[in-house]
Order: sequence, then C-alpha cells, then structure tokens
Amino acid sequence: MPAFLTAGRLRAAAVAVVAVVLVLLPLVSSPYVNYQVTTMAVFAVALLGLNVVMGYAGQVSLGQSAFVGIGAYVAGYGTLNGWPVLLSFVVACLLPAVVGMLVALAAARLRGLALAMVTIALPIVGTPVAKRLSDVTGGSQGLTVSWLEPPSWVALADDQWRYYVVVLIALGVFLLTRNLVRGRVGRSFAIVRDNEAVALSMGISPYRTKVLAFTLASTIGGASGFLYLAVVQYTSPETLSFGTSINLVVAMVIGGTGSLVGAVLGAVYYVLVPVLAGQLDASRTALLSGAVLLLVLFVLPGGLVSLPRRVHQLLTARRRRSATTPPGAPDGQAGTPALTSDGVAP
Repeated sequence: MPAFLTAGRLRAAAVAVVAVVLVLLPLVSSPYVNYQVTTMAVFAVALLGLNVVMGYAGQVSLGQSAFVGIGAYVAGYGTLNGWPVLLSFVVACLLPAVVGMLVALAAARLRGLALAMVTIALPIVGTPVAKRLSDVTGGSQGLTVSWLEPPSWVALADDQWRYYVVVLIALGVFLLTRNLVRGRVGRSFAIVRDNEAVALSMGISPYRTKVLAFTLASTIGGASGFLYLAVVQYTSPETLSFGTSINLVVAMVIGGTGSLVGAVLGAVYYVLVPVLAGQLDASRTALLSGAVLLLVLFVLPGGLVSLPRRVHQLLTARRRRSATTPPGAPDGQAGTPALTSDGVAP
C-alpha cells in the first residue's frame, strides 16, 4: 500500500464517497428506490437501538418492536391533533424511553430466559392494547396520516424531501450513539457484558448500567417509530407485533452485533429480502430469510460486518501456504521430505 494511503485517509475517503452518494441519490433515482433506501434508514435506527442493549450491553431484548410502535403511534396522534413536528419527535422518543425504563427497573436484575420472557411480554401485551384503544390508535385499522410534505420554498418531490429528513435524523442518531458507545458509557456496557463481578470491583453498577442500556434502546426505538410513520404514513398494531420484533433480532444477527455498520447491513437485509422474495415467490419469504440466517451463522458467525475480516484471514492463510510451499509441490505438503522407495527419508 502506498505511504500516502493510510488507514485514516482511506476511512475519510470512504466517508466522503458515502456522503456524496447519500446526497445525490434521491435526485437521480426513482421514487421507488428513494422509498426503499429511506425504509432502510428507518430500520437501521431500530436495529441500532437493539444493538445497544443486546450487542454492546449483552442483554436479551425481544420487545424492540413495541418501542417502534409506540413512537409511530405518538407521531400519528400528534400529527392528527396538530402538534408541531419537533414536539411529536420529542414525545415519540420520551414516551418509549419512560416505558423502557420502567420495564428495565423491574427486569434488569433478571437474566437469561426470565429476562427474555419479560421483554417478550411487551409486544404480546402491546398489540391487543393498541387494538382496544381505538380512540387513540385507530384500533385494528390503524392510523393513516399525510404529513412531512416539502415546504413551498423547496423544489423537491415528497419522496425526496422525506428521504433527506429521515436520513438526516438517522445520521444524527447514529452519531450520538457512536459517541456514547465509544466513550465511558460504552466501556461500562462492555465490562458489564463480559463480567459483572469485575464491573462491581471497578465501581460500576451492573443494575444501573442495564437500566441505562434498556432506556437508550427504547429511546432509539421511539425515534425509529417516528421515522417509520414519516415514510410509510401509516401504522397499525402489526408494527409492534412479536413477529416484527423477532424479525428485527434476526436482522441484527445477520448484520452483526455490537457494530454500527452491522445495524446498517441488517437494515439492508430486513428491507431487501422481502422485496427479492416477492419478485420470486412471496410465499417463500420466510424460507429465504431462514436460509440466509443459517448461511450467515455457519459461514460468518460475526454477521455480514465480519465479511472483510473473514476474507482477509482467508487471503492471509493462502499467502502463508504459498510462501512455505516449494515450487511444484502440491498444497499442504510444504516442508514434507520426499521418501525413497523403501520409505526412508534421504
């Protein structure tokens, strides 16, 4: 590698290229592509929240869809009642945060299966509650809204304007979360995840750390719900169903846990696999998702984000074999002395 191509410069160049693509994409692509990319940004935020609690803090959470649904319902209710957009966004983040904190205060001392059961209860209970509170949630029919249209002074179509708003908010959430997980909070998460006894000896409270992780995850989930309504313009009890929550966990595993890039890759999987399956056979969506999950678990246990590292390991191992193999000798026989006809090495 040339001396001027340092790792930092390569990373900066990659960030610059991605930034240019994100800015220009909605101007040159179709409304369909803009919708799909914007939806990926929405679920990247949802998976980011799930990654905070499961990937970085090492806790079990099977109820992330409940916080996404609460955020979407708050945004829908606020829109229908004339709330300012900023107020809707703040409440859509705060209400899930309060719910998540209350659940965490009761469940953070639990582990394993018991903790999983508590988090499962969120979408299981939330779905029928959303159906019964029809005055607020629209019942089984859900809420349909029309909002986040471009202002008159902006020469953009609806899909382009929503793209820029959603992607900008998603980038802001990712930046804030990156600063958290790479700072003191992230180090506390990692220590508690690896060994709670060590955390106690260092003056870190595992209980408070777990509560903080669940609260952050639910806050980010609420932000994702707000963005979801901005893109889809509709929400229903299906948004916070248990099936949605399981699909989010699968997407997080496929993308890669404990990684910001993994959340993005998981969102790409979450959105593209149903689209591809629909083009082939919509009834095979679950089969295709399961096949992709098994393939990733066997080939890339660290998720898609570990693919470059895996390729680098394979190439390095191949170069080492080539360096130790004499010319003309078959692979795997480097350094093996030839034998005479009587089986004795010369």
